[in-house]
Amino acid sequence: MDTLTNFLDVFFSFKPYVMLPLFMLIIAFIVRMKIFAAFQSALKLAVGFAGVFIVFAFFVDNIKPAVESIMIVRGLNFPVLDVGWPPLAAITWGSPIAPISIPLIIVINIVMIATNTTKTVYIDMWNFWHLALMGAFVLSSTDSFLLGMLAVALITVYNIKMADWTAPHVELEGGLPGVTISPISVVGLLPFFVTMDYIYDRIPGFKNLKYNPEKDGGSIGLLGEPMIIGVIIGLLLGAAAGYSVKLVLELSIHLAAVMFLLPKCGGLIGEGITPVSQALKEWIQSRFPKKHELYVAVNPEILMSNKSVMISGLVLMPISLAIALILPGNRVLPLGDLPNLISITAVTVLVSRGNVIRSIATGIPIVVTFLLISSKLAGLITTLSAETGITFGAGQEITAFTDGGNHIRFYFLYLFQGNWIAIAIIPVVLGMMYLSYHKASVLRKSGE
Repeated sequence: MDTLTNFLDVFFSFKPYVMLPLFMLIIAFIVRMKIFAAFQSALKLAVGFAGVFIVFAFFVDNIKPAVESIMIVRGLNFPVLDVGWPPLAAITWGSPIAPISIPLIIVINIVMIATNTTKTVYIDMWNFWHLALMGAFVLSSTDSFLLGMLAVALITVYNIKMADWTAPHVELEGGLPGVTISPISVVGLLPFFVTMDYIYDRIPGFKNLKYNPEKDGGSIGLLGEPMIIGVIIGLLLGAAAGYSVKLVLELSIHLAAVMFLLPKCGGLIGEGITPVSQALKEWIQSRFPKKHELYVAVNPEILMSNKSVMISGLVLMPISLAIALILPGNRVLPLGDLPNLISITAVTVLVSRGNVIRSIATGIPIVVTFLLISSKLAGLITTLSAETGITFGAGQEITAFTDGGNHIRFYFLYLFQGNWIAIAIIPVVLGMMYLSYHKASVLRKSGE
């Protein structure tokens, strides 16, 4: 066990933009892609992911001082620190449940493919931590290793099925056949996204409101360009932070640059993943003729070339800050995890068929519950972090706005604790899941 744990520590010390391309390169060789094409795809994937990380770091370096200045200028105090997702990943790999979670997740995926209960090939090992963290939560709160492993198994099956039902949306709106989205933090909310879209279709007036910069950018002028939205958000944040004119203008240009560069990186990731995923699909189907429509699960960064995704995520950022300032019961100001809103909203945009108005309307209750859940779980996350040796000062509680406020892990945690409300709403959850399944089936038939 110690040897396996040490191996995992070394293995996951590699950055995702190193590890994932290496996985893709190995897969490319297994499916017998030409050497040059395989290296080219892996390099595009690596450069694209590295670009995303660089741009996100640049974004945080610019947005963090603005948010901190808003707190000072407005005399605000939030006792819980949003440290982003990295400490949560560290908590996961430091948990005794992690070494067993990885082979368990792989075995579950293989069994589901073999039994025709999924079409998703979940090769995105970096995001296994999202699933293993569920086990760490349950283990810590119940002191039962068995329940922790059961939680990992349950959330893995759920994640893979949501990836299945997300694939038709990725193909129809994202233009990426044979690909789906991997993280539970993104596809896990698919039932809510589909339910909200179903409701919107039945609201007179609202159902006809539409703003899709990806397809209608030419008809709405400058507002169809993500760079312009970046400038506007920069002006608003800079003004709220009490910045000088010089700093406001610099922040605006920096956010415009982020909005320009991220789609380029997302497009490069798509160029790298598509040939490998297509080759993998053909390789599997040549050996298992009955396996049709297989999907390769990848990170949502592949969707960042979509204007609607970028604009929806960026607009929700200042909305999140505004909500955090006035929401009763909230104890955290979004900071470290704020950029994740672009990824989180990616599937919402696809379900809404690129309609930014619907995406933002759906995103607002998501943000509200992110804040409340991340505040609620701050104690558990802080305790687990301290046990892993990660601290941020004596008495400082920590959380992560999106990953610490993840609804699926929160719901499953309360299910395993026997919470009667969590148990009572199981029929509602199943009903929302059925809507997602039905919508995916309709989209598949329309694409045939």
